[in-house]
Amino acid sequence: MGRHVAGAVVGLFALPAVYYLTEAGARALRAGYTGFVPGPAGFGCLCAVAALAGLLTGWHRLSPLAALTCGLPLVLLGALFATELELALRLAAGLPRWGALRGEAPGTLAGVTGLYTLVGGLLVVSALFRTRSRSILAR
Repeated sequence: MGRHVAGAVVGLFALPAVYYLTEAGARALRAGYTGFVPGPAGFGCLCAVAALAGLLTGWHRLSPLAALTCGLPLVLLGALFATELELALRLAAGLPRWGALRGEAPGTLAGVTGLYTLVGGLLVVSALFRTRSRSILAR
């Protein structure tokens, strides 16, 4: 029971970091693309997201809830951006603005491009796959 609670807490604490790093990476890549220059900041931010996702999926030995608790809200948010853009933009506008976020609501670019769906989906699938493979091997 304690390991599941710890996994859920770790996933909840990782969620804002994954959310804002994904958005920062998307913005930096867009700035590089529109300026016809390399985007090392975007690459760095998305590498940090990949590292966090790796840590969360590696947490499966204690509990797969770390990846699920972080990934499921991202998938739902990506689905909201895909289906109800105006509602998603209003919700994103209410979030704190960290770093160099100006103009658009935080999360807009990553939500519209599907990055939240991709990152969240990978986290959820990795958690479910780990749970299923453990249950098969435990027999």
